[in-house]
Amino acid sequence: MSVLIKNGRVVTASDDFLADVFIQNEKITKVAENISLATTTVIDAANKLVIPGGIDVHTHIDMPYGDIKSTDDFETGTIAAAFGGTTTIIDFAVQSKGQSLFDALNIWKQKADGKAVIDYGFHIIITDANEKYLSELDKVVNEGVTSFKLFTAYPGRLMLNDSDIFRVMQQAKQNGALIMMHAENGYVIDKLIQQTLAEGKTEPIYHALTRPSALEGEATNRTIALAKVADVPVYIVHVTCNEAIDAIKQARMQGQKVFGETCPHYLLLSEDDLRRPNFEGAKYVLSPPLREKKHQQTLWDSLNDNVLQTIATDHCPFNFRQHKELGRYDFTKIPNGAPGIENRLHLSYEFGVNQKRFSLNRWVELVSTNPAKIFGMYPQKGEIAAGCDADIVIWNPNTAHTISAQTHHMRVDYNMFEGFKVTGNAETVIARGEVIVEKNKFLSKPGRGKFIKRNLFIKK
Repeated sequence: MSVLIKNGRVVTASDDFLADVFIQNEKITKVAENISLATTTVIDAANKLVIPGGIDVHTHIDMPYGDIKSTDDFETGTIAAAFGGTTTIIDFAVQSKGQSLFDALNIWKQKADGKAVIDYGFHIIITDANEKYLSELDKVVNEGVTSFKLFTAYPGRLMLNDSDIFRVMQQAKQNGALIMMHAENGYVIDKLIQQTLAEGKTEPIYHALTRPSALEGEATNRTIALAKVADVPVYIVHVTCNEAIDAIKQARMQGQKVFGETCPHYLLLSEDDLRRPNFEGAKYVLSPPLREKKHQQTLWDSLNDNVLQTIATDHCPFNFRQHKELGRYDFTKIPNGAPGIENRLHLSYEFGVNQKRFSLNRWVELVSTNPAKIFGMYPQKGEIAAGCDADIVIWNPNTAHTISAQTHHMRVDYNMFEGFKVTGNAETVIARGEVIVEKNKFLSKPGRGKFIKRNLFIKK
């Protein structure tokens, strides 16, 4: 099968020019003006942007949470991602206590196999860092899983102590893996939660008030210090606040390899949403929590100034009626997580590009090229050039719509951005040369997505 995209405005992280793009056998084979070749499919992209497919490096699909699990599986979640212009995701395989890293990885591969409609990779969340499992890290890296996520939060479940974090970092120094950190001070948060519940305070807002931004700042500083001593790069996930930004900025100014992501909900929502009446605030319970609005401008500035390098979603959907209501009388029982995989490009384009917070090139860099570089997929993905995977989005910059749970494709009964008006949409989505979404219709089938064996990250 071959596809010829005609008359489009090709926008990459570094370039912006008018050209045609020819695709054959899942790859881009030529980018030039006035291509004239025999082809199966011709797509006219006049007055539209031709961009590399989006890459979301932070999703939690089909993830267990106590007795329930996130509502999207790899079929519904990746279809929703595709409708939003994302053609690759990296999800998290979670190691249970006492479980081999390979067993954890294989469980998640089985979840995705036969269901995913776009390409996918995995990070592994390490919860048990004894010597037996540390010895598996090199072999897992050789299997194309080149990043590991650690937690300084959730004692007894996900959290590692500083000594174990440091040991994993030392092993990453040897094998070249990238360490990802969820940075909050879990011990202090647990103490604040105990005290708050004892005072009879159970509403959703207390999820945020027991996880203050100072504790994210402290853990970010601590993580960066450990990484400095271990001499490894570190990637701070879902950055939310001024204190964490200050730590990342200072480290980068000193030449340390520290990277960071934020998410649309931290850029556009705030802890005020957790105060919504009639328990509606439960829809916005996620971790780290939404912050006061004063942090938002710093996050936007940090995306533009390269203090932060990526926008991801932390997509982890739970139904409001079925799941969030489990915590109606105790905020600690509200499942942590919210949907977002479908609207990442919509929101970052509208509130980033259209509102002139950053350029078109920077937008592509944040949602596609930097994720590919940092997580070992560039130039296979995240670029439009001969030899790259034909993951391409034809973006109509003039399509206006209103985000709503009534029309989204995520399998969840609410949308955090309900009623947000955006202009710009993924009109045609091509994944490895196949048109899988066109004019709001899904044209492919589950199971076409492939597991991506990733390389080590590209330093930048």
